Amino acid sequence: MSPTLPSFAPFPEGPWREHIVPVEWEICLSSWLALTKAYLSLPESDLLRHIKQDESIASFQRSFVHEVTACGTIILGSSRTSALLFRQCFFLCSRLLHLSSPPPEILTWEFLSDFGRLYGKKKAGPPVQAASQTPGAEASLQSLKKSLIQSLDAGMKGDLASLEIRLKRLNHLIHTSPHVAAFFIAGDDFLDGLVSCFKVMNPPLRKAIITTAYLCLIGLTEGDSPKYSLLADQLYSLKAAADAHKTGPLNANDSMVPELVTATPILKQVQMRLENSDTGLTRVKPVITALEEYRKPGASARPKRLIKRPVDKGKGIAFEDQSDTIAEMRVHQMSQISQIQDLFPDLGSGFVLQLLNEYDDNTEQVIAHLLEDSLPPHLARADRTKELSPERTRRKSHDIAPRSTPPQIPTRRNVFDDDELDQLTVDASRLHFGKRNPGQTTDDILNDRSSAPNKAAILSALSAFDADDDERDDTYDAVDAGFTVNDGHPEDEEEQKRKDANEEALFRAYQANPKCFERDAATRRNKARGILRQATGMTDEAIEGWAVMLARTPNQMKQLEMKYSASSRGQPVLASTAWRAPSAHSPPDDSDGNLGEASSRGSNDRGQGRGRGRGRGGGRGGNVAGPTGEKETEDARKRKEANKGSRANHNRRDQRAKKMSRGGFPG
Repeated sequence: MSPTLPSFAPFPEGPWREHIVPVEWEICLSSWLALTKAYLSLPESDLLRHIKQDESIASFQRSFVHEVTACGTIILGSSRTSALLFRQCFFLCSRLLHLSSPPPEILTWEFLSDFGRLYGKKKAGPPVQAASQTPGAEASLQSLKKSLIQSLDAGMKGDLASLEIRLKRLNHLIHTSPHVAAFFIAGDDFLDGLVSCFKVMNPPLRKAIITTAYLCLIGLTEGDSPKYSLLADQLYSLKAAADAHKTGPLNANDSMVPELVTATPILKQVQMRLENSDTGLTRVKPVITALEEYRKPGASARPKRLIKRPVDKGKGIAFEDQSDTIAEMRVHQMSQISQIQDLFPDLGSGFVLQLLNEYDDNTEQVIAHLLEDSLPPHLARADRTKELSPERTRRKSHDIAPRSTPPQIPTRRNVFDDDELDQLTVDASRLHFGKRNPGQTTDDILNDRSSAPNKAAILSALSAFDADDDERDDTYDAVDAGFTVNDGHPEDEEEQKRKDANEEALFRAYQANPKCFERDAATRRNKARGILRQATGMTDEAIEGWAVMLARTPNQMKQLEMKYSASSRGQPVLASTAWRAPSAHSPPDDSDGNLGEASSRGSNDRGQGRGRGRGRGGGRGGNVAGPTGEKETEDARKRKEANKGSRANHNRRDQRAKKMSRGGFPG
């Protein structure tokens, strides 16, 4: 190593830079600048010898490019020395990359990507293009490609955050070097991985995938020898993937091809560059037309420009300075700005707005000029990190004529106006924050009887209620009235009428001649059976079955007699509503008593008392005065003794009290 050229000190990282004072930082910048100029002045043979002997040259360039790319050029400062160092480092890196055997430290894909991002495609493109074709750079790119294919194929099972970071960093290298774009798009594995990983519902990752696919495809049309044949093969692969996704069971929004042709100007750029080239590749045009069909409807349509119409107030034309005119706010440009920033996240919204104004709000044209680094000089020199200012220039007022005083705003009235707190007359001891007594528990509140209601007040309130005023019993209201409210289903009423008519016809026929219900062939062929079938519309089996069931249930015979007898037509049957204890000798279906006999006015469990219908007592049949040993007599006696203590004696007491209240005398 030459003694006149000392080694480079590595560029410090963020935590170390914070401990360097400005004076020392200027000394560091001056030292790095002097060493950089010294190495640039060496011939190629001496420079190669110094690189092999001293690794600090490549280490400094790598640390410098990485830190400035990550944190921006603002970390260098605003002095002239920092600007010169930034420029001289570019010259030194370019010379190192053009060497026959560049240092391995600057042949990694990370350094090439940061170098292209820091200095732009126009400046860094030639050295990166030359270095990417060296064996060391191709080994790094091959390792990255293999790792990305594995992560893309893994999908949800892989590390999506790391995959997104690597794709975004790789996009700067693909944009800078067409050779790298062709290297990654060669073969079907990488493009198939992008298509399959796009199905993962991760919007930031999807944007990175779309950007990578666009830059790889558009990179095939750039460089000294565009690869249109490879581009045609990849476009056919995209069309096949889109067709397979369209016919499959997956969601249409999970396909990468419609999003690619809608969000990027890939088809328009390819077609335009094919027309400008000398190669008449006619097989690309049909696939471009086929891919146009996958464009999402309405996504690329430019919204109508909002024009503020002047309001005619009859005051004539007001001439104002151009600087005082308020610029028209076009809301649709915000979506175009966000679309461009998805592809170029380092651009500020103010700079993107200048580009849109320059190219008449044509998003595709703006993206194309950014990718080709063919901006006009006034935009190329502009600040790319400029943001939109939320403040508006205050408009100068030329009308200073006096105006009438506007009316005062009405005072809002409140229900708490002029109270103690409003007049500040409340005692300070009554004021407190939060609860008055935070330590008080529920038991303390319940044990405090100072605010409990008075017992006399409770008794006086209870005296206002009549304990003997029972609720009215409406059990038999519907039956006594003889009709019910229509339930809204007239077809049920018609069906019930038809069933009653059939039942009455069967009952009349059974009373007239029970033999016409026999189950033999002669009976089925006689005239009476035919008339019965015609009247009811029932089959022989149904008619005979009705008679069999009637013979098995004697109670039903009594019910039909009461229902269809001449004397009880229109008389409703009052069903018992009282509960009765089941008897050990009574059948299960006789729990409601005999409907043929009258119900007593009181409980049917009583054996005596005046009945509403025929006869006396005997709610369930039987009498306490009947012959001893009969089942009905024993059941009646049991029912009488069961409720004697709870009903009979109390009833006698209540009847005596009623008689005395009417003015009677004790007997």
